[in-house]
Amino acid sequence: MPRPASPRIVFAGTPDFAVPPLQRLIENGLKPLAVLTQPDRPAGRGRKLQASPVKHAALEAGIAVHQPASLRNEEFTDWLNQCRPDLMVVVAYGLILPAEVLAIPRHGCWNIHASLLPRWRGAAPIQRAIEAGDAVSGVCIMQMDEGLDTGGVLLRRETPIGPDDTGGSLHDRLAELGADALLQAVNQLAAGERPRAEPQPAEGVTYARKLDKAEARIDWREPAATLARRVRAFNPWPVAWCDIGGERTRIWDASARSDAAEAAEPGAVLNAGPDGIAVATGDGILVLRRLQRPGGRPVSAAEYLNARTPPDRLAVPA
Repeated sequence: MPRPASPRIVFAGTPDFAVPPLQRLIENGLKPLAVLTQPDRPAGRGRKLQASPVKHAALEAGIAVHQPASLRNEEFTDWLNQCRPDLMVVVAYGLILPAEVLAIPRHGCWNIHASLLPRWRGAAPIQRAIEAGDAVSGVCIMQMDEGLDTGGVLLRRETPIGPDDTGGSLHDRLAELGADALLQAVNQLAAGERPRAEPQPAEGVTYARKLDKAEARIDWREPAATLARRVRAFNPWPVAWCDIGGERTRIWDASARSDAAEAAEPGAVLNAGPDGIAVATGDGILVLRRLQRPGGRPVSAAEYLNARTPPDRLAVPA
């Protein structure tokens, strides 16, 4: 029996999270016929234009790259129609796909979403899951519709969120998990066994709002457990921070202790040693274990204390 023809795929993605799925397709003989990614953006101190991680990966594989500023124009829809795609795979692309684009591929558009839908629809599902204290996360291969992450789920894969997971570590694990799930779904499609899209339940919907630098400041009046989760969630971006003696100090690692803070006011420094700087919070103690002074590199608490001594109390946001 002849092997089924590989589906004609257009891949749309931009950041690091989208690179493993693209590479998994290429490695398994499912090379996309074209890749869409965001236009090059200025970055770094020199503000030079930089290509996206997906653009680098696509060019390395010899795939044609297209970088439209918008998908809401006749020129783009004409081009996509000429591609005659069976499927468009969308992974953290960054542009909204209008209805006329969603309708062009024969099997529609599939998205890899980094949560267990309908929980954490929206922009920052990885970080919000850690921040909320979820015990499990995962990825969904979703049939896209015009709503915000509201389409039916074709495949889902779970992974536990460990006590030391950060936004970065969970991001990397989910990127690989999404790549594996996508490959399975596309292989099923190629074999004529298209996975069925299960409608999302109406119950359990939550929204993962976009991360904002303003929320990264530590408010010592909050519970230590909440602050510790936020430190992990915001590593590597936007990175939690606090004011230590007038310095905006980034906190890369911290842990919560539930023992009483001896009725100390939030922000009071209870002790400081090689294992960390213990600070009273609204409920419990937050131990700062890895810090970064302005212009410096992240260091252990022991290294930090070799350079300076924290004040008796850290500033509480107004």
